[in-house]
Amino acid sequence: MSEQERRRAGGGGAGESSADRDGLLLGRHETPEERADRRWSELVQEIRVAQTGMQILLGFLLTVVFAPRFAELSSNELTLYIVTVALGSAATGALIGPVSFHRIVAGRRLKPQAVRWASRLITIGLVLMVATLASALLLVLRFATDAAYVPWLVAGLVLWYLLCWYVLPFWARHRYTSGD
Repeated sequence: MSEQERRRAGGGGAGESSADRDGLLLGRHETPEERADRRWSELVQEIRVAQTGMQILLGFLLTVVFAPRFAELSSNELTLYIVTVALGSAATGALIGPVSFHRIVAGRRLKPQAVRWASRLITIGLVLMVATLASALLLVLRFATDAAYVPWLVAGLVLWYLLCWYVLPFWARHRYTSGD
C-alpha cells in the first residue's frame, strides 16, 4: 500500500496525524483536491436546507398579492411587503448562486476557489435570510394584530436566529479550535 493510500485509509505510518487527549485524530490526510471535494459536498448539503426553506418562503410571499385581503395593506405594510419580497429574492439568488457558479467553472480545476465563493454566497444568503424572516414576521404579525409587542417579539426571534446561526457556532469554533 502506498503512503497516499495509507493516509486515505487512516492507517499508520509517517504521515499519521497526532491524537488529541481523547484519542481522536487531529486533521485529515487529504490532498487539496480531496479537501475541496469534501468541502463542496458539505456545502451542497447545507445549501439544500437553506435553499428549500427560502424558496418556500419566497413562493408564499409571491402569492400574497393574489389574496383578497392584500388590498387591505396600509402603505407602510405595502412598503414592508416590497422590502420582504426583495430581501427574499436576494437571499434566494445568493443561495442558488453556488449552483450556477459550480456549473460554469466545472472541469476548469477551480474547485477550491469555487468552494470559497460558494461559502461566501451561502453566508450572504443566510444573512439575507435572517433579514427576510424578520421582515416577513413583522409584516404578518403587524397585519394579524396591531399589538405594541409585535416589534419586540420579532426582535426576540431575530436574536434567537442570530444566537442559533452565528453566536453558538462562533463560540464553539473559538472554544474548540486553535484558530484555523
